[in-house]
Amino acid sequence: MNTTIRAETADTAFWQDHATILRREAADGVFHGFASLHSGSFADMVLLFTRLSDSDRAGMVIEKSGDRQYSPLEIAALARRSDFPA
Repeated sequence: MNTTIRAETADTAFWQDHATILRREAADGVFHGFASLHSGSFADMVLLFTRLSDSDRAGMVIEKSGDRQYSPLEIAALARRSDFPA
């Protein structure tokens, strides 16, 4: 699982990529594609994730197209970015 925050570009395509919210334990499994709890644009998934309770967020990740997974700490940092389209 890659949890390093990279210097992603601040274009709208970054926020419009497809993403899913998954339980952390299912994220690396063979059938993780079937374990999606929510799916939509990356921006929508970040926004939805920030509205979950702390206990729910702790057990989940967001997987962005291209198999990039974001941890709860990374997602919180993304939600605070000045280019976040919320």
